[in-house]
Formats: sequence, C-alpha cells, structure tokens
Amino acid sequence: MRIIGGEARSRQIDAPKGMDTRPTLDRVRETVFDVIQFRVSGAVVLDLFAGSGAYGLEALSRGAESALFNDNSTAARRVIESNIARLGYKARSELIGLDAGKALDLLGERGLSFDLIFLDPPYRMNMDGILDKILSLSLLRQNGIVIAEYSDIIPVPPEGLSICKVKKAGMTRVAFIRFSEEERS
Repeated sequence: MRIIGGEARSRQIDAPKGMDTRPTLDRVRETVFDVIQFRVSGAVVLDLFAGSGAYGLEALSRGAESALFNDNSTAARRVIESNIARLGYKARSELIGLDAGKALDLLGERGLSFDLIFLDPPYRMNMDGILDKILSLSLLRQNGIVIAEYSDIIPVPPEGLSICKVKKAGMTRVAFIRFSEEERS
C-alpha cells in the first residue's frame, strides 16, 4: 500500500496481517480523494475504522490539519502507530482503540467535531446506528462530509443527513453523506 497524493506521495504504508482488516485499495482512495480534493486542506479528520490508517494518512498528506484514528484491534493500532511515525505525522495525529460506538461517545463527550469522517467498517456491517450517533452527537461540522465505504448494504442516513453522491470503484461503493439541504438553511 502507498500514499497516492500530497507531500507523502508514493511512500509505503503497512497494513495489518490477516483477514480481520481489508486495506482500502489505492484506486478506491483515489476515487474518494478526487471527489473531496478541495475539502481536505485544513480539515479535521476522523478515520473511525482505521485499519492501516490509509484514509487519515492520505488526508494528512494532502494538507489536513489533523486526523484522529480509531481501531479496536491491537494489531491494527500497532500498524497505524508505525505508519504515523514513519510518515512524520505524530504531531497532527491521535490514535484511540475503542469499539466504534464507544469511540463516538468519547469524541462527543470531548466536544469534538470533524470536517471529514471516513467509515470503512468490516464487510456487511450495518452503518445506520453509526450515522445516527454521528448526527446526534454533533460530530459532523456544518459543511462536513461522511465518506462511507460499503460493498452491498447501502448506508441509510438518518433524517437530517442525505447521500449526495455515490461512486463505484471495482466491487466497492462509496457514499458521500452530508447534512440534508433543509438542514443547511
């Protein structure tokens, strides 16, 4: 795996070994960052199911202000920590290791909010509860976007959020979710 754009372009990153984590392919990340390219610089980013940290690291490489990584796997956290150090992003990164729901609760308690929230959960995981929690805890900033990767179960945003775009890269689909137009007024 490698970083595909920005200051760390072409630098290699590691992925956790085994079948528990499926690294996001370069072409999927390229598709995502083509869509959000003008929103990354200066953004505060959450990579909720971080795995290797590829989404958050890519955002940092492209000028994001900071990235918070979360993964409940010890092996994944070791790899993410190593990737952050190798790329020199320790000062702009934070790593936590909780179940996704508990991580969101913690972030809400801390009063944090994000411009970009990357959701790349395990296959077949229903993200509906995650999206509800993001909305109810005010974790998404007013002009922010949730980028949700899925294979076959399309995320259903709660009232107040809507899917503004869907892109396909191979077998993977990515939904771009933001506040509904009514909510933005």
